[in-house]
Amino acid sequence: MRVLLVGGAGYIGSHVALRLSERGHIPVIYDNFSTGHRRFVDRFEVIHGEMADYECLRHFLKDIDAVMHFAAKACVGESVSMPREYYATNMTDALTLLNATVDAGIGKFIFSSSCAVYGAPERLPITETTPRCPLSAYGHTKAAFEDALKSYSAAYGLKFVALRYFNAAGADESGMLGELRSTETHLIPLVLKAASGQSAEVSIFGNDYETPDGTCIRDYIHVNDLASAHVNALDLLIHKEESDVFNLGTGIGFSVLEVISAAEEVSSLPVRRLVLPRRPGDSPVLICDGTYAKNRLHWYPQRGLTEILRTAWRWQISNTAVEQAIVC
Repeated sequence: MRVLLVGGAGYIGSHVALRLSERGHIPVIYDNFSTGHRRFVDRFEVIHGEMADYECLRHFLKDIDAVMHFAAKACVGESVSMPREYYATNMTDALTLLNATVDAGIGKFIFSSSCAVYGAPERLPITETTPRCPLSAYGHTKAAFEDALKSYSAAYGLKFVALRYFNAAGADESGMLGELRSTETHLIPLVLKAASGQSAEVSIFGNDYETPDGTCIRDYIHVNDLASAHVNALDLLIHKEESDVFNLGTGIGFSVLEVISAAEEVSSLPVRRLVLPRRPGDSPVLICDGTYAKNRLHWYPQRGLTEILRTAWRWQISNTAVEQAIVC
């Protein structure tokens, strides 16, 4: 199948493109390259376009069989202070993509959602039926777009899969792909930057949560495991033609301090820490129950935290010069 990956030159999208091609599909990358990188996807067909450009989307959707939507603003803390930008990109522009998809007669749509839709759930681990109570504009936009997909599915026959990621991390084992941002906000690359000396320390936002060591606990999932789940989701839409929603995580949570300690072990280098106040929008604990994805999507993660850190560290060391100059 020809699959349009909107935001496909980014971190997760580029890994998914590689997995799709390995499974015999044809990835077509649609990206404005504001944060994505051409070198991640130069082996594929690439379209430079905006998600808000309906006419451009309609032109290139003519020979597409399915759409995967990765393009979004995705910083929880920033979304609390800049909700206008998040609703504009993650809702207004994304609805343009959704309308263009339906108008082009495409019936298969896969959406990168987030565990941020759950907020701070009372019960753990989190299942797909856990109530959605977002704490940030980012989480609200993800939940709202899920609702739009359900409405479009009922009205227009669009079949979709929404994948609620927990914390994506790691890098492709080939060394060709990894996290590369001008402004990094994710814990694991920030910890490894501190280990490698690219930064003086790693910031810990809050050490007074009701967790064993006082720091937030998250479920970290390797980016290649996430990528495989997208291919399985496409298979589900091809063969079952039924819409569904899945959590994607390992079911194991690690605190910020545990991640830092594990990174020190993998890198054999110390990491300095700076404790700061809590950030608005952060949940104390987010841990996935992946039972439904295992049974229905026939997917379960293959890699744990050590492998996540090893691949991320290998990427960090080999791309230090590139990260300093961010060459697209």
